Amino acid sequence: MQNKTAVALGSFDGLHTGHLDVIKNALSFKRDGLLPCIMLFDGHPLEHLSGSAPPVLITEEARREFLKRLCVEPVYVDFSEIKDMSAADFVNTIVAGRLNAGAVCCGYNYRFGKGAAAGPNDLKRLCGRLGIKTLVSGEISFGGAPVSSTRIRELIESGDIRTANLMLGRPFSFKFTVVGGYKRGRILGAPTINQNFPGNFVVPRHGVYVSETVVGGLPFKSVTNIGVRPTITDNRLLSETHIFDFSGDLYGCRIEVRLLDFLRPEKKFASFDELKKQIRADAERAKSAAIRG
Repeated sequence: MQNKTAVALGSFDGLHTGHLDVIKNALSFKRDGLLPCIMLFDGHPLEHLSGSAPPVLITEEARREFLKRLCVEPVYVDFSEIKDMSAADFVNTIVAGRLNAGAVCCGYNYRFGKGAAAGPNDLKRLCGRLGIKTLVSGEISFGGAPVSSTRIRELIESGDIRTANLMLGRPFSFKFTVVGGYKRGRILGAPTINQNFPGNFVVPRHGVYVSETVVGGLPFKSVTNIGVRPTITDNRLLSETHIFDFSGDLYGCRIEVRLLDFLRPEKKFASFDELKKQIRADAERAKSAAIRG
């Protein structure tokens, strides 16, 4: 980096409220003429260390867009390059050398160096020797426990999307390509856009959600079903979203769907007539929830 930077350090795998506090601290150094940036890895550290990583809460595309709105420059580092570095080598080679840091920001539980042996106090000591300022964020808690990507992931998987959104500081969302379906939604009176979940993405609890769908930069109220449609016996995991007050062909488009509230779990109905009746009821409940805000 040519300009002196204020670097946010961490995993940033969910960009939740705890991560945002670290980024906010990096942004505060703009007043000192430092360029706010964030160090990101080419993959989750656990993928390099153990060969498997937890499902992601945000796609790389969405993370880039989010950071761009915050005016924070992402800098990518190959985790395999640094995983065996000592704490001192990491600060000297990466933080001071490659990132040209004038300040670093991290969370209270930040770990670095080989075997994650070093923490925030070590970072302060090592950076202080080089004249690099260090700002450490305290614990951001919710419900009496620290906000974490693990907690948020568990909440999403259990259907508690409201609490997950509060910890994220924004609606949990996904932006995937709209694929062709069997057009059963049209037959059932509720045409939908269908989206597949990639294998490494967290899958919300199967069921029906109040949602908001972004088309052409505009948010539309919607209702989303996530699951395998047991009444139809399809068994293919799919997100199906019916967008209110919208008509148009979105096949092949990458569309963002934001989940706002959980309405009911997925269930198998005795007939298509029962399913059609429930779809109408779900739509009415989602519209009412959208009006209430």
